[in-house]
Amino acid sequence: MIFLTTGTQLPFDRLVEALDRWAEVNKECPVFGQIGPGSYKPRHFTFTQWLSPSEYAEHFSKARIVVSHVGMGTIISGLEAGKPLVLMPRLASLGEHRNDHQLGSAEKFSHHASIDIVQDHAALCEKLSIRRQQLESSGVESVSLETSPQLIEKIQQFIEGS
Repeated sequence: MIFLTTGTQLPFDRLVEALDRWAEVNKECPVFGQIGPGSYKPRHFTFTQWLSPSEYAEHFSKARIVVSHVGMGTIISGLEAGKPLVLMPRLASLGEHRNDHQLGSAEKFSHHASIDIVQDHAALCEKLSIRRQQLESSGVESVSLETSPQLIEKIQQFIEGS
């Protein structure tokens, strides 16, 4: 299953629509999305606007791939759980956020083996196809990572402003 999470504060219709278009063509792969307050409603995958923390954790743990905005909470959770992440940064120029801090975060994590950064529908489709093929050929449910506990701790300290 692919799990989409857009966060709860701001809409991210561009990402939701891109994944919906992908799901239309890839019907054999189940997708579940937590889409937040956006106006675009997917037609090709199951979704909800909000999830409780326990529901979120359940969907996250079941996911083979997580698709998200470049949110630090999702990145940390993905690294800890060994999940491949396909991330699309929100863009201030499109009204998706107040500033472009997600572009900076995307750049910082773009070289990590389990993280793919995409900017549009075409790149999302390409990276999802590659990740699915990797998972199917390896026969494992999550990606083996070399992420150290120290890296996770540093990221958490950065977020908390320590």
